Amino acid sequence: MTRIYCFSGTGNSLWSAKKIAEKIGGESEIVNVGAKAQWRGAIVEADAAVLVFPSYAFGPPPAVKRFAQGAVFKTPYLAAFVTYGSTPGGTLAALSRVLRRKRPGERPGAFFFGRIPAVENYIAIFGPPKAKTAARRLAMQARATEEAARAVVERRERGANGFRPFSAFAWTLFSLGLKVFYRRYRVSADCDGCAICEKVCPVGAVSMRDGRPRFSAKCEHCQGCLNWCPKRAIWFGRLNAGLARYHHPEIDWRDMRDPNRAATSRGLESAKQTQEA
Repeated sequence: MTRIYCFSGTGNSLWSAKKIAEKIGGESEIVNVGAKAQWRGAIVEADAAVLVFPSYAFGPPPAVKRFAQGAVFKTPYLAAFVTYGSTPGGTLAALSRVLRRKRPGERPGAFFFGRIPAVENYIAIFGPPKAKTAARRLAMQARATEEAARAVVERRERGANGFRPFSAFAWTLFSLGLKVFYRRYRVSADCDGCAICEKVCPVGAVSMRDGRPRFSAKCEHCQGCLNWCPKRAIWFGRLNAGLARYHHPEIDWRDMRDPNRAATSRGLESAKQTQEA
């Protein structure tokens, strides 16, 4: 049994997790890392564990860090893959430090740390990706994901040591910002109450009240809610309805709710439609 622990907001990491599961074959399960508020004492038992997650401000999402800190790994092998838009900075090094600080009986026997380039999805700062850029990055992601699957099958080992002060500083600022970011989300009159935002949130930070979403302090700022909103009715900061949104073109919002559902392939043409909409 291979257990794949995934954190995903716009589907980039989930797509790679599903492809890794498909390519390694055998029995596997994809688990949403954000589904539990606390992982302390949770036992991870598997022939191999795989962690797939995005880089947030050069560090792992807080939910991923909580998972690594709290879970007891009863597995001989763990592979961790970070998806990223521009650079993951010290994300893998930060996760490596967390895992290696665990007691010997609570950490995996062997590690592999790898990187998977993907489409930049933080549109609140970088804006929506252009169609050609998205297609190029999607192709890069596909190649890197295939290589990631081979690394798991072959049980390769590779470390991610080193301390990067700037990455640590940026992640600390980001984690402090999470205390107020959720208050900056706005909902326009275009909202039709479809509740997709609630269904895709990986940590359950969005709830519907009187047909409109409300955001809580559990928010990890993945921005899945605003990127998946079919009406572009969710805004953050200066982001408005005029800017296109992004999610992985081969991931459906239903996959976000149930990561083990049958794969839905809509092809790269959907990526172009997403950018040009």
